[in-house]
Amino acid sequence: MSDLSTDNTLRERTDVNKYWFWLLLGANRWVVAGALAFLIFFVFMIWGVMKPVSLHSTMQSSDMIETVFAGLVGAIITGTTLVVTINQLVLSQEIGSLGSQRSRMDMTMDFRQNTDSLLGMITPANPAAYLSELIETSEQRATALRETLSETEDEDLHEKVDTYVDDLLENANHARDHLEDSDFGTFDVLSPALDYNYDQKMYDVRRLGMENEDDLTNEQRGAFRDLLEALTMYGPVREYIKDLYIQWALVKLSRAILYAAVIALTVAGGMVVFVDATTFSGTFLGIESVLWVVSAAFAISALPFLLFTSYILRLATLAKQTLSMGPLMLS
Repeated sequence: MSDLSTDNTLRERTDVNKYWFWLLLGANRWVVAGALAFLIFFVFMIWGVMKPVSLHSTMQSSDMIETVFAGLVGAIITGTTLVVTINQLVLSQEIGSLGSQRSRMDMTMDFRQNTDSLLGMITPANPAAYLSELIETSEQRATALRETLSETEDEDLHEKVDTYVDDLLENANHARDHLEDSDFGTFDVLSPALDYNYDQKMYDVRRLGMENEDDLTNEQRGAFRDLLEALTMYGPVREYIKDLYIQWALVKLSRAILYAAVIALTVAGGMVVFVDATTFSGTFLGIESVLWVVSAAFAISALPFLLFTSYILRLATLAKQTLSMGPLMLS
């Protein structure tokens, strides 16, 4: 019956190192980009210290620094066109004729009426509350399934269902606790939504129901179907909220790149126009001053690319973990 018990978090189920998992999904994207920039700065400093010829001497005999930062200026300007592309991708999902917008509204309201019937109440407008109510409904129906089968003479089935329901309730409690007070636009909503492994639970309840269908009463079959219905409704809602989050994140990425590009362009342009072998003389903490300046300027100039990297790491990981919908486990 161990196959009916699963880990409560996505990280545990994928068996990924917790620090690497936090870096990919949990960490603030500005913090990740800043850490990568500091790593670049640190590596440049190490190389500069270990180089047998000082950077100051190299700048006197060549235009290497000017060439590097001139290339960065062009790359930064060109890279901002990516922001336009991303915005077009996001906005294209929202632009349409009146008929297509009406069709979207009709489908949305039709689905909400279905969840109204499922929940026995008006479907919450808040995404976290929406997911939480669906999870709670699956808890209630799982408990009802166990109660329906409590007097069955098939001890093996009763034990399996008991194990399955205990696992579902534990997983559901974990997800709902972390959904509480979380705000849309942050990863705090999606993280517990991903932790609730409804796909595995759909497969398990279908398997238990079909393997024992001939021995079940109509009431027991109905309890299996009711739980499966609740789990089935959770899938498209989670995917819809995930898609909204991705659009939201792409808009935030666009703005972040634009902010960083202004700073990076100013720094890179300043290095080309104003910095030469005579600009920064002397040493700081025993290291030539120009090495500090060049290393810091390169790290800052790389910020737009590093922000892009930090956001795409999360979105690509998110897409990988949610490629399928329904009882199909890819990991």
